[in-house]
Amino acid sequence: MTGEEVRKMKDDELKQELARVRNDLFDLRSQTVTEKVEDTSKFGKLRKDIARMLGEQRRRAVAR
Repeated sequence: MTGEEVRKMKDDELKQELARVRNDLFDLRSQTVTEKVEDTSKFGKLRKDIARMLGEQRRRAVAR
């Protein structure tokens, strides 16, 4: 997900997507305990996506 895509989202869409990505990261972490993870680069990608979304939420909150 790019920053441009995050900026185009509405507030409620952003909140839902953030919850989904956090859930995906949790699932990936639990997958490392139970089985082998195919693509370990997903950890960094998901964390960066979360940071982008949190940054955008903060930017919108300050702008109000």
